[in-house]
Amino acid sequence: MKKIIKYVIIDILRNKIMLAYTLFLLLISLSVFNLEDNSAKGLLSLLNIILIIVPLVSIMFSAIYVYNSAEFLELLVSQPLKRKTIWLSVFSGLASSLAIAFFVGAGIPILLYEATATGFMMLGTGLLLSVIFVAIAMLAAVITRDKAKGIGVAILLWLYFSLLFDGLVLFVLFQFADYPMEKIMVGVSTLNPIDLSRILILLKMDVSALMGYTGAIFKNFFGTQTGVLLSFLVLTLWIVIPTWLSLRKFNRKDL
Repeated sequence: MKKIIKYVIIDILRNKIMLAYTLFLLLISLSVFNLEDNSAKGLLSLLNIILIIVPLVSIMFSAIYVYNSAEFLELLVSQPLKRKTIWLSVFSGLASSLAIAFFVGAGIPILLYEATATGFMMLGTGLLLSVIFVAIAMLAAVITRDKAKGIGVAILLWLYFSLLFDGLVLFVLFQFADYPMEKIMVGVSTLNPIDLSRILILLKMDVSALMGYTGAIFKNFFGTQTGVLLSFLVLTLWIVIPTWLSLRKFNRKDL
């Protein structure tokens, strides 16, 4: 298992797209912190970039890598290796590579300029989002045999989590404006790892006042130590559940 993980990590880190992604994050992060007179403002500016770019690159790169590694996977399956070992090794290699790229590109500048609780929160959620969207990408890739369709599904999933989900939530809130929906929104926010990460970071920045009464509800839950632990537990489940589903599918799949 260690050999497969090592091979995947080295193979990915040598990839030009991964190097470009790391350099892009590094350039953007350093630029944002140097342009802002206050590093906390720089962190807020960096937030939206991370919440859009990191999931997009993670889900797209992982899906394409799995499809391009089809022959490599077939070769491994023909060896006396358990399918579970093969799939989890590829997942671990992809997740580790994208986490390393994020840490070098955005994590190091965050630690240099804003080594506060908010900075560590952004670093932690960024790393988790990288791994979450690797898990989602691998699930999409193993379900859809056709490469074009699989990549299309990956793009649609990213669009859903990044844009469409918020639109649907706003539509529901508008339709049920006469009803107290604020507490329900706490549960709904756990259905989207990007939104959950955004809420955790914004509350750590203490800008919940800008979110109105809903912000006060979020702060009462997500602002507590128990709320933060539960939020990270939910984010961890966003890794575990897609990985478990993709592993079940891979074990039964006829390569």
